[in-house]
Amino acid sequence: MTRRAFRPHPEQRLTRVINGRRVAVVLPAYNAASTLATTVGQLPDCVDIRILVDDFSRDDTVTIAHALGLDTYVHDSNYGYGRNQMTCYRQALDAGADVVVMLHPDYQYTPLLVTAMASMVAIDVYDVVIGSRILGGTALSGGMPRYKYFANRALTAFQNLFLHAKLSEYHTGYRAFSRRVLESLPLLENSRDFVFDNQMLAQCLYFGFRIGEVSCPTRYFPEASSINFRRSVRYGLGVVATTFQYFAQKHGLGAFPIFDRAGRKLYEAAPPVAAHVEGTGALA
Repeated sequence: MTRRAFRPHPEQRLTRVINGRRVAVVLPAYNAASTLATTVGQLPDCVDIRILVDDFSRDDTVTIAHALGLDTYVHDSNYGYGRNQMTCYRQALDAGADVVVMLHPDYQYTPLLVTAMASMVAIDVYDVVIGSRILGGTALSGGMPRYKYFANRALTAFQNLFLHAKLSEYHTGYRAFSRRVLESLPLLENSRDFVFDNQMLAQCLYFGFRIGEVSCPTRYFPEASSINFRRSVRYGLGVVATTFQYFAQKHGLGAFPIFDRAGRKLYEAAPPVAAHVEGTGALA
């Protein structure tokens, strides 16, 4: 893969707006052409680094990301949502980020909360902050399918019981992490699929990182990405498996790589297979 010469886009200068910390927003993308510009257009000024990783989309996601001036990486195959996040975090750390906010580019979550979430990490109140669709009580009015809502509540209650936590949900795709979290977790032991999200939060709890929450309104509409019923069931089973692994390891009943301090971390493997495409800074 080749890397093209690049003049940094002025909006991506490292300004260190929040408590002297560099804030990166990473956008794991797959077929997000119809919502990407809207999402990026609402990113706040505190964002120093904007990175999109495309998981071999079949639409114009990469072209639009390029035109928007995003630092863009393109996988050479469809590796999956979890692998996409691994690339996102690796590139954000390489770019010098101190706080990394993961935001889906499908405009399901409002970008306007990036400042609040990043600030809670930047001032060292929390190591991890999640944007909860449940706290505000608007998930259903925002269009979340009822079966997903009730599955969310059931799985969250199940995990809170076995993980001895009190999170309002474990399944949001809107998260902020400190650099230390991303460098410490054995993320390369995780799934490449959607259960990566759940495994990562379970790891944060297992290794004692502080997790905070903010209420986040959400939107469900045809262009917003959402896994189908079959994949939702597979995700749910993965959540149950992760929970039992956590419980077993915590009580000396088993040992699993995802909860092993010596497990493979982001920098303990070759860089992700992704071409680097630089932005021009102007959307035609």
